[in-house]
Amino acid sequence: MAAIFSAPSAPCSDALRLSSSSSPFCLTGPRRLPMAVPAKIPSARRIACHASSFAPSPVHQTGKEGLHDFLHISDFDKVTIMKILDRAAEVKALLKSGDRSFLPFKGKTMAMIFTKPSMRTRVSFETGFFLLGGHAVYLGPDDIQMGKREETRDIARVLSGYNDIIMARVFAHQDIIDLAKHASVPVINGLTDYNHPCQIMADALTIIEHVGQLEGTKVVYVGDGNNIVHSWLLLASVIPFHFVCACPQGFEPDEQTVQKAKSAGISKIEITNDPKEAVIGADVVYSDVWASMGQKDEAAYRKQQFQGFQVDEALMKLAGPKAYFMHCLPAERGTEVTDAVIESSRSIVFPQAENRLHAQNAVMLHALGL
Repeated sequence: MAAIFSAPSAPCSDALRLSSSSSPFCLTGPRRLPMAVPAKIPSARRIACHASSFAPSPVHQTGKEGLHDFLHISDFDKVTIMKILDRAAEVKALLKSGDRSFLPFKGKTMAMIFTKPSMRTRVSFETGFFLLGGHAVYLGPDDIQMGKREETRDIARVLSGYNDIIMARVFAHQDIIDLAKHASVPVINGLTDYNHPCQIMADALTIIEHVGQLEGTKVVYVGDGNNIVHSWLLLASVIPFHFVCACPQGFEPDEQTVQKAKSAGISKIEITNDPKEAVIGADVVYSDVWASMGQKDEAAYRKQQFQGFQVDEALMKLAGPKAYFMHCLPAERGTEVTDAVIESSRSIVFPQAENRLHAQNAVMLHALGL
């Protein structure tokens, strides 16, 4: 689920820029691959869920030797992403067998920062960390106010002294960048206005389980060009598959993120305003709410603009009999998807939701070098 963007950050130094002087992506220190950071959306009558430009900021890894932040999927190469997904499947199988002897997080604590509430993110991270031996501490909006009651850089340093890892689900993407920059422990992006990498790792695991592979599949997203779409695009810049975003005109994903995915030359990327044409031959049809947290005052306007983009039985029939339906939840049944589709035999929404726990466990294992 997405929300509106926040303020831009300072530009990268020339020393950290990629070979193209016009590139909006920065290198962030040793072993770090390019990333993108969204800028603030100017005020307008119609607020789309994407940024018009980027102002990148480097993330420094000082004191994190052997540890890894997880901020954007495109910070990692294909081999690393697939290793994380393989690890997710292995640890999931172990937990499903009832074996509780694998406790790599024993004696470790995780701080979970929530400026945006979420049932799935809290329960999946907290339960997953516990099942592997660790203890998670929940910090809600009333417990921690980054940049208001206390500066983000101070919070990062304080929490690093108490915990082995930090997970944050925040509005402003710059907050996760600043946390990672100043923390001495790994920082996991639990969601920002710009991207949602843990969700897409869970989605990739789910597709592998049900379709049989991720590479070469056709994933069609129908709806708003939001942070979910940005994460799919960043994954498509690393792993080859066919990604299509079908959205109303004016609600397309961030153009620089689209160009990053296309310029990687790895996946086939399409952005279209025709959902009926888009879904033909899809392995997966994916949807999300039309008005996310922070956009509820636009709900009526968006509902009008998104007419024709509901995933219903007719659209799934066009996709073909092999197509699965996915949704990152929560869903507004009867709006972006019908009840019949989400409850159909081709819906894998709830295995997808469960896989948040398993994918995130693997992400945390990688982040901690375990």
